[in-house]
Amino acid sequence: MADGASNNERLLAAARTDNEELLLEVFEEGKFDINYQDGLGNTALHYARPPLHLAMRMEDEELRTSVVESLLDAGADTTIKDKHGETAFDLLRDDDTEIRQLMRKARAQNSISNADIANDDDDDEAGSGSGSGSEDED
Repeated sequence: MADGASNNERLLAAARTDNEELLLEVFEEGKFDINYQDGLGNTALHYARPPLHLAMRMEDEELRTSVVESLLDAGADTTIKDKHGETAFDLLRDDDTEIRQLMRKARAQNSISNADIANDDDDDEAGSGSGSGSEDED
């Protein structure tokens, strides 16, 4: 990693190289965009998918899963597409079941919009308030 790299660049490098230590350093330092895209439109989540040459090594798959989970926990957007129109999910192999489950769960959680959540603070409606009458005071 080149000296002077931004935290966004370090985040991508951590995901690309399965470097959990670097990923945690970036998370601790803050000041990064979890959904930062490089010149190819890839995010850290795109790079965190298991590459073919590591697919048979269990410890690398476990580490990759850990990196993906950390990115998702930090709020990585599973719907961002690269320059080929593919999401990180689209790039997964069929047998990446654990990562697929993590990404499906994150996608489901992110699909719940604020409109789907009950809001008890609808103060825009006439007659709304606490009922104490304190809202009527000048």
